[in-house]
Amino acid sequence: MLGIPSGRTRHGHCPCDIVPSKGECPRAPRGRKVERFALIKQTTIAIPVETSGLGLHTAVPVRLRLRPAPPDTGHVFVRTDLDDFEIPASVECIAHCSYATTLMRTGVMLSTVEHLLAALRGLGVDNAYVEVDNLELPIMDGSSDEFAAMVLRAGVAEQPAARRALRVRRRVEVEQGDRRVSVEPHEGWEIDCMIDFAHPLIGVQRMRFDVLDGEGFVREISSARTFGFTEEIEALRRANLIRGGSLDNAIVLTPEGMLNQTPLRRPDEFVRHKVLDIIGDLALLGMPLLGLVRAERSGHLLHAALMSKLLRDESAWEIVDMPVAASLAAVK
Repeated sequence: MLGIPSGRTRHGHCPCDIVPSKGECPRAPRGRKVERFALIKQTTIAIPVETSGLGLHTAVPVRLRLRPAPPDTGHVFVRTDLDDFEIPASVECIAHCSYATTLMRTGVMLSTVEHLLAALRGLGVDNAYVEVDNLELPIMDGSSDEFAAMVLRAGVAEQPAARRALRVRRRVEVEQGDRRVSVEPHEGWEIDCMIDFAHPLIGVQRMRFDVLDGEGFVREISSARTFGFTEEIEALRRANLIRGGSLDNAIVLTPEGMLNQTPLRRPDEFVRHKVLDIIGDLALLGMPLLGLVRAERSGHLLHAALMSKLLRDESAWEIVDMPVAASLAAVK
């Protein structure tokens, strides 16, 4: 079997649990604390929450609503404009991933899912229905911040079923020229990401991040915005892409600097957004990963290729109960 259906394993289980921490998140609503994970039980959001915005590539208005889902559901997109047609967030549903990750099931498509999935996985939400009334998720400000804020407003509820994880047993790698991404055995789930752009604001940037640290996700990753280059704009528009793009939802880079009047949120905001994309794309595995992901100049296409190659080799992975030891690494 190529992939594991979202939220399910060979044994019919998934997993997760959340333990409150004393640290308050600077981006959380007043009185709300970000929670760290013991990762023993599965979780869902406590109450429904919703937002709206424009699609980055389609420029269409989109209403998005998150609502709780039972254990072993995973992340399931629901096209409310198409009689509640369901598209599971699964590797098997990847249609294409040039400038965004697009899912498709029996001809029904949904695009730009990675930023929302990053927020759900980054904050340890295993099960959720994502209702959307158009063919693309809203881009918001180009980051995961609003989606993370939705999860924090809703709260995260523990469920009775055990959390499961996909544990990597041996190294798997895919490459394309000087671009490569690999995953190897590791006791926790970390991403070591490097980007290299010949641009004065970027150059070589590198970051290593513990994906099991939900507080760290909000503090370090979720606010990083997507970015693009002015020399690409005309070609993208000819391809009917970025029709909803603006300086409000992307960093737009000129050869010498950027068009945005507001400053970068971090000097290395670019590599932080790449880490965000990796978390969102790998959420399509349907469960947390136990492994170390190394990415060099990677993108959505390579992330999808890595997941497919990993899942095709059943000797390279196994489904296990999420060990407490792995989650405790995030509470150090």
